[in-house]
Amino acid sequence: MSNASPSLARRLGRFLRASLFVQVACALVAGVVVGGVWPQVGSSVQPLGDGFVRLIKAMIAPLVFCVVVTGIAKAGDLKAFGRIGLKALVWFEVATTVALAVGLLAGNLVRPGSGMNVDPGSLDASAVDAETGGGELPSTSEFLLHSLPDSAVGAFAENSLLQVLVLACLAGAAVLHLGHTKVPAILPAVEQAQEVVFAIVGFVMKLAPLAVFGATAHLVGEYGLGALSTYGKLIGVCYAVALVFLLLLGLALKAFTGVSLWKFVRYTREELLLALGTASSETVMPRMMQKLRHAGCRDDAVGLVLPTGYSFNLDGASIYLSIATLFIAQAVGVDLTLGQQVTVVLVLMLTSKGMAGVPGSAFLALSATASALGVIPAGAVALLLGVDRIMDTMRVATNLLGNCVAVFAVSKWEGALDRTRAREVLDGEHEFVEERDAGAVRSAPGEGTAGAAPAPAAVAPEKDTPAPAPPAAGGGSAG
Repeated sequence: MSNASPSLARRLGRFLRASLFVQVACALVAGVVVGGVWPQVGSSVQPLGDGFVRLIKAMIAPLVFCVVVTGIAKAGDLKAFGRIGLKALVWFEVATTVALAVGLLAGNLVRPGSGMNVDPGSLDASAVDAETGGGELPSTSEFLLHSLPDSAVGAFAENSLLQVLVLACLAGAAVLHLGHTKVPAILPAVEQAQEVVFAIVGFVMKLAPLAVFGATAHLVGEYGLGALSTYGKLIGVCYAVALVFLLLLGLALKAFTGVSLWKFVRYTREELLLALGTASSETVMPRMMQKLRHAGCRDDAVGLVLPTGYSFNLDGASIYLSIATLFIAQAVGVDLTLGQQVTVVLVLMLTSKGMAGVPGSAFLALSATASALGVIPAGAVALLLGVDRIMDTMRVATNLLGNCVAVFAVSKWEGALDRTRAREVLDGEHEFVEERDAGAVRSAPGEGTAGAAPAPAAVAPEKDTPAPAPPAAGGGSAG
C-alpha cells in the first residue's frame, strides 16, 4: 500500500503536467468555486486573465504577418491568394446571414422577452454609454479606410489585424515579385522570426491555467449567478440556437470537405476550453493556426482566412444580436413586422463587420439597430447590461469554430486542403506536439523545412485520393 500511493501520485502529477486540457479544466472549476464563495477574492484576481490576454495579443500581429508573407511566397501564385480572399468573404457573408436568420427565427418562435412589460422610461440609458465609453461603431467607409495602414509601425503598435494583413499581403507580393535570387535572405529571415514568435507563444501558454482561473473567478465574483434566473429564457435560447447553428455548420463541413466538426472539436479541445475560460478567441489564434496547418490546410489559406474571420465572420455575435434585438422589442411591447425584421438583418450585416476591437460593440450594434428601426426606445438596450457578459461563452465558441470551419471550407474550395492529411490528423494518426521542432509540427505535407525552397506539392491541388504518408520530419507524426 505504501509503495503504491507515491506511484499513483507521481502518475497523476505527470498526467496533470502533460495535459493542458486537464490543467485548464481544473483552473476553470477552481475559478467558479473561488468566485462563488469569495466574490471579493474572485474580483481581485482578474489581472491574471488580463495579463495573459495582453501577452498573447502582443504576439498576434507579428505572427499573422510572418504566416501570410511566407504563405504567399511559398504558394508562388498571387492570384490564388486573391481568390482565397474573395472566397473567404463570400463564405463569411453567407455564414453570417444564416446565423442572423436562424437567430430571428428562434426569437420569433420562443419570444424570450414576451411578458416582461418593461417601461422604457424606467431604464437608465446612460448606463449603456458608460459601458461603451461613449464610442460608436465605424461606418462602412470608415471601417474600410481604417483597414488601410497609414503607418507600418502603427499597424503593429495598435494591433490592428486588418492593417497587418494588408502590409503582409504587400510584403509577400513584393517577395514573390522579386524572387529568391534578388532577396535570398528575406524569406528565411521571416520564417525564422515566425519560429521565434511560436516559441514565445509556447512559453506564454504555460500560464493558461492561471489566466483561466483569474478570468473565471472574476466573472463569477463580479456578476454572480443571479442573472441566470432573471434572463434564463434569453440565455437558454441563445445557447440552444448556437448549438443548432454549429450542428448545421458541421453538416455543411462534412458534406463539403469530408471533415468532421466533432473530431475537430476533440482535436482542439484545449484551445476551445482556454478560449471559453478567458472569454477571448484571440488568446488561441496562434495555436489554432498551428493546428489548422498541421491538419492539412495550406499556409496561405490559414494565414488569410482565420485572421480575417475575426473581423468579418462573427457568427456567435450575429446570433446574439438578432435574438437580443427581438428580446428588447418584446420586453417593451413592440411587435416587429417582417419588413422591420429584414431591416434588422441588413443593419446587423453591416454593423457586425465593425465590431471587432470596439469596447461595448454589442451595445453599439444594438443601439444602431434600434435607431434604424425607429420603434424601439434607445434606452431599452440597457436591459441587456446584466446578461451580456454571460453570453461571451456562446459568442466566443461559435465565432471561433465558425472561423475554423471557414478555413477548411475555403481551403477545399481553392484546392488548398489535403483531405487525406486532415482525416489522418483528426483520427489521431499524426499527433500534434508543440515542443517538437516547429517546422516538423507545422509544415503541411509536401512543404520543405524552414528556409528551404518550396516543394511543388505545396501548391498542388487537393488530394482526393490516398497519398503516401509524409515523412515524420515534415508531418509531425507520432511515429
